[in-house]
Amino acid sequence: MTSSRTRREEIVLLATGGKANVEDLASQFDVTASTIRRDLATLDAQGRLVRTYGGAVSLVSHAETSLRERMGEAFEEKRAIARWAADQVRPGEILLLDAGSTVAAVAHELRSANDLRVATVGLTVLEELADAEGIRVDCLGGRLRPLSQSFLGPLTEAALERMTFDRAFLGADAVTAGRGICEADLEQTRLKELMARRAGTIYVLAHGAKLGKKPFHAWARLALPWVLVTDRSASEEEINAFIAEGVTVVVVDGDRV
Repeated sequence: MTSSRTRREEIVLLATGGKANVEDLASQFDVTASTIRRDLATLDAQGRLVRTYGGAVSLVSHAETSLRERMGEAFEEKRAIARWAADQVRPGEILLLDAGSTVAAVAHELRSANDLRVATVGLTVLEELADAEGIRVDCLGGRLRPLSQSFLGPLTEAALERMTFDRAFLGADAVTAGRGICEADLEQTRLKELMARRAGTIYVLAHGAKLGKKPFHAWARLALPWVLVTDRSASEEEINAFIAEGVTVVVVDGDRV
């Protein structure tokens, strides 16, 4: 009999190829249907698939990588975007920082700031600002999603309902004109929509390789106005598509890092 960890990894692969049925999985792995349901509940909580009646389906058309794996990708582009974003912040403001590697880079740039209050759902943001003396940090809490190193769920949403922010800096797995922000599961996209509703100015931080992509099937639609901050690797076609939609686009010059 396979271990629960190995079995769950195989279930994720099977769900990616189509709907995974509880009875079929139980037969394949020679375990009870109750065991499979527990596996599916665990994988659903981790954001790796979505439970359905009688089984589960994958929300991803590509395997989701962990935040730790993504930290080194497009490093210079993310740093340039982060420096521009940090330059927009003024003393006395209340900020909302999402999870994600680019938003964590913004937190790094803000470490020496004074007279700021920052609320976040991101573990990496908390790590960056834990010893920042001039910044009050509020963790929005909730259920930890290990792959994205972020908090989400009803407790997070309840905390958001009680606050407003001068600026919100949102990350994205991808962002596409006409569709919005693409993420691996619906809870993440719901949370991004809620965050955007609580902020005066909304920035979506996405380096050029993330524009126009559709790696997953969950989307967050943001009401105008909002600002897309990207870098010079973004294609003119993609930039123009956002501008035509009414989005303000800022293209950061990475050579000025």
